[in-house]
Amino acid sequence: MSAEPQPTAPAAAKSPDQSPDKSRIPEFYKLSVSDRVRLMRERGWVSEADYQQMISGEHTLSLHRADKMIENVVGVMGLPVGLGLNFLINGKDYVIPLVVEEPSIVAALSSAAKIVRGAGGFTAEMDESMLIGQIQVVDIPNVPRAQSALLQRKAELLNLANSLHPQMVARGGGARDVEIHLHPRPDGRGDMMVLHLVVDTCDAMGANLVNTMCEGLASLVESITGGKVFLRILSNLTDRALVRAKCVIPVARLAGKGFSGEEVRDGIVLATDFASVDPYRAATHNKGVMNGVDAVALATGNDWRAIEAGAHAYAARSGRYTSLTRWYKGDDGALVGEIEIPMKVGTVGGPLQSNPTVALNHRLLGATSARELAMVMGTVGLAQNFSAIRALATEGIQQGHMTLHARSVALAAGASPEIFETVVERLIEGGDIKIWKAQEIVVQVKKALRQEAGGEEPTSNAPRSQGHGKIILLGEHAVVYGSHAIAAPVPLAIEASVQDGDSGSANPGVDLIIPRWGVESRLHKDPAHRDSFQRSLGIVFDKLGLTERSLRIEVFPNVPRGMGLGGSAAMAVAVIRALDQHFKLGHTDDEINALAFECEKVAHGTPSGIDNTVATFGKPLLYRRAHEGQPLLMKPLDLSKPIPLVVGISGKESLTAKTVGGVRSAWLKNPELYENIFRQIDALTLQGVDAVQNYQLERLGDLMNVCHGLLNALRVSSWEIEEMVQICREQGALGAKLTGGGGGGSIIALAPEHPERVIAALRDAGYSGLEVRIG
Repeated sequence: MSAEPQPTAPAAAKSPDQSPDKSRIPEFYKLSVSDRVRLMRERGWVSEADYQQMISGEHTLSLHRADKMIENVVGVMGLPVGLGLNFLINGKDYVIPLVVEEPSIVAALSSAAKIVRGAGGFTAEMDESMLIGQIQVVDIPNVPRAQSALLQRKAELLNLANSLHPQMVARGGGARDVEIHLHPRPDGRGDMMVLHLVVDTCDAMGANLVNTMCEGLASLVESITGGKVFLRILSNLTDRALVRAKCVIPVARLAGKGFSGEEVRDGIVLATDFASVDPYRAATHNKGVMNGVDAVALATGNDWRAIEAGAHAYAARSGRYTSLTRWYKGDDGALVGEIEIPMKVGTVGGPLQSNPTVALNHRLLGATSARELAMVMGTVGLAQNFSAIRALATEGIQQGHMTLHARSVALAAGASPEIFETVVERLIEGGDIKIWKAQEIVVQVKKALRQEAGGEEPTSNAPRSQGHGKIILLGEHAVVYGSHAIAAPVPLAIEASVQDGDSGSANPGVDLIIPRWGVESRLHKDPAHRDSFQRSLGIVFDKLGLTERSLRIEVFPNVPRGMGLGGSAAMAVAVIRALDQHFKLGHTDDEINALAFECEKVAHGTPSGIDNTVATFGKPLLYRRAHEGQPLLMKPLDLSKPIPLVVGISGKESLTAKTVGGVRSAWLKNPELYENIFRQIDALTLQGVDAVQNYQLERLGDLMNVCHGLLNALRVSSWEIEEMVQICREQGALGAKLTGGGGGGSIIALAPEHPERVIAALRDAGYSGLEVRIG
């Protein structure tokens, strides 16, 4: 990296609070990319500005920027940026950006950090962070006299060096010491002298800075010694910047996969003993260390080649190449791991200005100094080494790669995002992880989805527990006030499963697990202590009398969260049905719908009931809530042909309770004006019934456009929604409007021709799109 220091280190846009388990996100790897990024924003690791850049891809290196970084640029090669989770270092939580193409590294690091986290986390330290510049002097008439003269004039040499970089001195850095080393020349022509200039480069990596100092000292050194200066350049053996990291793991945390904790501990110690005495093994052992270190170095714009060179040179400092880590049995029987590794890195410099991804990664990591970054990188090296030798000492490295290999095979077989995890799971279950097998599974899963979308019975008789997502074609918000709305399910569902917990547990309870949303919590038995999420689903367990049971509820949401697609209602229905099936309660759909409506009241305040109704019955319908003497209306709609829609998803969560509350406040202030708008929306909706049932797409498109204008008048739109609506119309959509609560969330576009063009345009603008057919 360019070493010229900049005035300030990159500021973290939002400092994440260091509450326990802040970096612990269960089954993060199962989430979609957008869900992962959303979770990072929710947990405070990235700012709103960084979130928008990550969702839109604006943070990636452009060809224009790349052309300014090196010569002869013809393109930009991408590498994945992953996150190492679960890291607790010196009592601080970290999520660690990793740039690496090998799939096992990210998973291995997160797994190792999780194990160590449970044992108190890692500790790390760094005494100093100095860089050495070398000035080679030859043909010296009197070597002892020259050596003495240089040491006598050390202050003069340091002052000259520091005058070349006064800003570094002002920041507290600069040249600190001068050392003299003598080496016999191989050709027998006397000794060569090497002057070491020891420099504190603060938060810069410092290569260019030290090289400039060495160049500036050359003439003075020649005049003092009477010799000739030849090379003057920094050294990448940075043994004045040593990081030491340590962890202590009780044997109980090492047990698993058929191995006792003692067996795992002793295997790791034995593997390390092998690396300490055999350079052939040590090379591969240390490569595992650098797998982690290099990934962080690339993510943070540091010179991974220099770090590699320094690490391997340090491993051979005794004259024999050996291990950079040490694993041994502690006095109490625990496994103790230690690493000592040179680590001169920077948090300011050229790449942070030229590569926006690097700057974003620094903000995400939240290291406040180069010293802190170095300690994080040393810790990552120790963690990666632990995972590698633990796998070798137990089930073997190949077995540990099975899931990762299955994901690569599923990708090669063309598994689309919505079915990717299903394909991976079936590959692993079958054990035949081949591309042809993955392609076969892709066909089967797609067929099942088509059957579901077409209302056919699934081919499997396995019990199902799901709630449907939904879109509202016409009638949002007005439906709360007794107007009609047309709603329909989309081929996205939330599924739930129920398992009995430990019946003999001293503390039975209901555990709620939603991996995709990063939820892993136990339901509070006292409703007063429940958060908003628990209050909603807690009603189900309270009413069914299951709060005291020991249960594990796992939810698999395929409906995006907070996007106006009925996710909360779909989840409530899925959980209720899962409990009903598990305990054979025999609830009717009407009873399930009524209980889900109670959940919706908690989630949204004054819901219309349309979300839970579609989630329960899964059919297009004309809906009107019971209101001021009017009876409830749920009229199924028979569509002559499926209606082709594109769902555009903004990525900005919409809070339905907030938008519904905002409309209510405005209605209370000016009821006549707002009831007039509600009547107009109601009239549009009733006209839409004929258009939907008779496949009158142009008429339906016009009704959607006018309805959107009225919803905008209710002030439930947003700039993201307006931009998506405009994009869809420009790409040929007959109509486009927000769907659901608004304030963000999603839109729908009627796109009978070229839906792929509409989706592509949405994605180009940083949004996501999904083609659906309702009917």
